[in-house]
Formats: sequence, C-alpha cells, structure tokens
Amino acid sequence: MAEPSQIALPLAARVPAGAQRIVVGDANAAVIEALQSPDRWPFHVAVLTGPARSGKSLLARWAAGLHGDTLEVIDDAETWDETALFHRWNAVQQGGTREGGALLLVVNAAEEGWRIALPDLASRIGGSLQLAIGAPDDAMAGELILAHAEARGLSLPEGAADYCVPRTERSFAAIEALVAAIDRISLERQSPATMSVWRAALEALHGPEQQRLL
Repeated sequence: MAEPSQIALPLAARVPAGAQRIVVGDANAAVIEALQSPDRWPFHVAVLTGPARSGKSLLARWAAGLHGDTLEVIDDAETWDETALFHRWNAVQQGGTREGGALLLVVNAAEEGWRIALPDLASRIGGSLQLAIGAPDDAMAGELILAHAEARGLSLPEGAADYCVPRTERSFAAIEALVAAIDRISLERQSPATMSVWRAALEALHGPEQQRLL
C-alpha cells in the first residue's frame, strides 16, 4: 500500500476555505497519474467520477492549472445538454476546442452511473478514458483528517487521526463531516480539540455506539 502524500495546487486552481493541497493515496493515485498525460487519453477525452466530496473538482482544477489552455474542463457534465456535449466531444477530435487540446468531463453521478439518453454521445463517452476515484483506505483517511483540519485552521493533537479513523466511516464525505463536527464542538465548548471533543463528534455523527471500531 502506497503511503499517502500531498500535491500543491497551482495558484490559479486554489479554491475557497483554504484548500491548497490534495491528499494522494491509493484511491486517487492512478487518476492523478492519468491527468498528467492528456495526450495519452483515447480520443483525447477523459471522464472523471468518484464518491461525494472526493475532490473531483479540485483535481480538475489542478489538471487545468497544469495544462493551461490545452485542457478544457467541464464540471457537472451530467447536467449539460447532451447535444452540446456531443458537439464538444467532436470538436476535440477536430482540434476545435484547443490546439492539440483535450477534454476532461467531471461527473457527479458515480453511484447511480451517468445515464446518457443520446446514443451517439453514449457510445463516444464509453470509448473515452474512464477515471474513477475510489474510497480512501485507513492511511489516506488519516491524512484527510489532518488536511481538513489544517484547511479550517483547527489544531489537532497528535493521535487524533489514529483514534478517529477506526471509529468513523471510511468515505470522503464522512471524514469531512467528522472534522467539521470536531471544529464546531470545539468552538461551542471554547476548548481545544482534545479526545473528549473527538468522542463527542463521533457520537454526534454515528450515535452512542461510536466507541466500537467500524
């Protein structure tokens, strides 16, 4: 298992709330590697999916900052008019979007799948590179806790991640919600985010049986 690491976002790709780095782990390492080489994508088009709050848009912004005008990113692609997307796909093949460019479609329909009604678009999307972010493992979950805390300016004592990871759901959304709960309870109590706060946050999210390991 690869140890999680972090990559800095280009200045132009930075987003609100202080998020300035991406935690890299087994869940997204292959995606990040592929995003660095759009010239290798089939038809120069990739589709990026993943669980809620997994950083799809953040990675897209990072890739856009990395490649500049040679990469066009369409976020929330599932909400676009399908005929318009079909024309964008064709334009890439004809060099009509960017000179030597590529197209990255970010889709927020990972669990139920992206249901495309237009047959021509469905066949073309099916032939494009499919990039999927997986669920975080324990090592990545620990790094995500620390990254979210840092983004909030929340100081967590040593051992916080080791205590919390086995006791919370291993998902991007749940980890982000846990750190938000720790921050909120710490502010409400006007006290540092010590173990009693971690436990209160876990109980608030998972109920009184949060002490058992998940």
